[in-house]
Amino acid sequence: MMQASDFTTKAPGKLVPAERGAVAFVPDPAPETLEVDAAAVRSLTTAERELGHLTGMLRAMGTDLYVHLLSRPFLRREAIASSRIEGTVTTPEQLVLLEVEGGDATGSWPASDTREVLNYLDALDHGFARLSELPVCVRFIKELHAILMRGVRGDEERPGEIRTVQNFIRSTRDICEARLVPPPPGALDACLLALERTIHPEADSTLPPLVRLALIHYQFETIHPFRDGNGRVGRLLIPLLLCAYERLDGPSLYLSPYFERRRSEYGDLMLWVSITGDFLAWGRFFLDAIAESAHAARSRAQALVSLRRDYRARLSSARSNALLLKLVDALFSLPAMTIGEAAKLLEVTPAAAAANIRKLVDAHILEEVARRRSEQRYWARELIAAAYPDR
Repeated sequence: MMQASDFTTKAPGKLVPAERGAVAFVPDPAPETLEVDAAAVRSLTTAERELGHLTGMLRAMGTDLYVHLLSRPFLRREAIASSRIEGTVTTPEQLVLLEVEGGDATGSWPASDTREVLNYLDALDHGFARLSELPVCVRFIKELHAILMRGVRGDEERPGEIRTVQNFIRSTRDICEARLVPPPPGALDACLLALERTIHPEADSTLPPLVRLALIHYQFETIHPFRDGNGRVGRLLIPLLLCAYERLDGPSLYLSPYFERRRSEYGDLMLWVSITGDFLAWGRFFLDAIAESAHAARSRAQALVSLRRDYRARLSSARSNALLLKLVDALFSLPAMTIGEAAKLLEVTPAAAAANIRKLVDAHILEEVARRRSEQRYWARELIAAAYPDR
């Protein structure tokens, strides 16, 4: 429970009255400089090195290979992990079936959970497309939120609009039991203006981009500008800003799986910043997340490229043709398929598409899934296991 007595004199913000006798925390603008210790320097050096290794490997692979084979599995894994932090649970299998069908996936989990994760994917896609048209700003963030909350729980919470009511974090419907009460609605304009200034610093700013990104994430999560979906939007911004800051060439690094594994520490350290002003502990955690996630992304990319080679080797004795290889590569983007989708992709008749799918089944690349509606579905279980080892 949040109490005024918890906050030290070094807290980077002020406490203001909120409803029902509670107090809300209004964060100061993010610091423009930070005194770092040796541990923070090591964390920054390691994060930069691992990020450089990942970028170098993907550049060596070539843009086409990365975009067509690896980008979608990376995005999908991020969407699943980020949503799981908020209690929305779906499996990779359910998600890919929903994508290939364009409707509800069947299974033991509620279809609405899978739809929420699909919205996360759509919001990421929209964000990456918009980066060349619009700088990351409040308008940009509102667009992400509108897509994220479209047609799911929270849809009634004014998707894409900054909240006009008080919200609170980690409470059972009682602001007096909240772990943190974000700024009141009347303070949001100033907080969001400060956030934009952190995202787009003055030219003489000395903060390294990765450290600045750690501050931005803390700042956004502490402001909590929407009634719902703040955690997911905040995590969406990380890969988008890495690209905007030219630290990555494309969408290849996501931190939500790391945060999900360390969920308690993730939340505790951001709260600790608000209470004590200790940005270094949070910064080290964030930089370590970048380093470990970049290393894991390289390993996963290598595993998927190796699997692609293996698939092509299996097909070498299956009278493979260009269409069959095209079908295999499409599975890396979406490891589920119907005959109708295969026919559309290959621009062939359904009969020809079915013949190619049968070859992939014979090569143990695809296997049949229970029929849905009137169309047979297939998925690449081995590929799903390689792309989502931590599930």
